[in-house]
Amino acid sequence: MGERRSRAFWPLAVFFSLFVLFLYGPTLTVLILSFQGPEGGLTFPMRGVSTHWFGVLWDGLGVVDVWAAFGRSFRLGLVVTALTVVISVLAGLAFRRRFRGSTLLFYTAIASLILPSIAVSLGIALEFRILDDLVKAYGLGGAGYQSAMGLFTSALGAHLTWTLPFGLLVMFAVFNRFDPAYEEAARDLGATPWQTFAHVVLPIIAPYLIGVALFGFTLSWDEIARTSQAIGGPNTLPLELQGLTTTVTNPAIYALGTLTTAVSFLVIGLTLGTGLLLRARRMRGASDAGKGTL
Repeated sequence: MGERRSRAFWPLAVFFSLFVLFLYGPTLTVLILSFQGPEGGLTFPMRGVSTHWFGVLWDGLGVVDVWAAFGRSFRLGLVVTALTVVISVLAGLAFRRRFRGSTLLFYTAIASLILPSIAVSLGIALEFRILDDLVKAYGLGGAGYQSAMGLFTSALGAHLTWTLPFGLLVMFAVFNRFDPAYEEAARDLGATPWQTFAHVVLPIIAPYLIGVALFGFTLSWDEIARTSQAIGGPNTLPLELQGLTTTVTNPAIYALGTLTTAVSFLVIGLTLGTGLLLRARRMRGASDAGKGTL
C-alpha cells in the first residue's frame, strides 16, 4: 500500500495549482481568444471559432510592418545566441585558472542581472550619443552619418548585457566540475590543444551549450526594457507588440501573441530534442566502447 498523504498535501496541491493557473492562464487566454470568429472582440465570450485573425495578421496591422519586425527580432536573436554561446565558452575556459582580477571581472560580468533594465538601456543610449557627438565633431562619419545606434550595435549590446550573465553562470558551473583527466588522457595520446577541445571537451559540454543557446535566444526574443532606449532604429517585434496594444482593438493582437509564443515553444522543443539526441548518442557511444573492451 502507498504511503498515506499528510493533511498538508491537499492545501499545498491547491496552492500549486492556483500558482500554475496564474502563471500560464494569461498565455492560455490569449491563445483561445486568438481563434475568435470575424465578429469577435478582445474579451469573452467568444463569437465563433476561426483563424480569421491570423489572416488579418498575415495581411499586416495598419502602418506597422509586423513581418519586418519579426525578421529583425529573429535575426537579432540568432546573433545574440551565437555570441552568448561563444563568449560563455571562452570565459568558462579562461576562468578554469585563477588570474589577477578574476573575482572583480566575474562580479562585473554578472552585475547587469541586478541593475534595472531601463537604466541599462538609458546608459547604452547615452554612451552611443556621446560616441555620435565625437564622430560628428571630428568628421569621421562623413556627410551622411546619422548614428552608430542600430539593431546590431546598441541593441545587440543591450541584449548581451542580459543574456551573457546567464550563459557565464552556466558555463562556470559546468567547468567547475569538469574532470581534467579527460584532457590529460587526450594529451597523453598526442592530441593538440585544439584537438583536445574539439574531440573531448566540446562533445562533453555540448548539452550545456544547447541550454546556453536556449537562454540566449528566448531572452533576446522577448526583450523590451533593455531595447526600448537602445534600439536607435526600426523596432523589434516585442516593441512593436507593445505599441500595438494601444492601437489595435481586435483579436489580431492576440494572434500575434500566439505566433510569438509558438516560436518560443518551437525553439524550446528543438533545443530539448537536440539535447536528448546528443545524450542518446553519447550513451550509445559509451555502450559500444564498453562492449569493445569485453
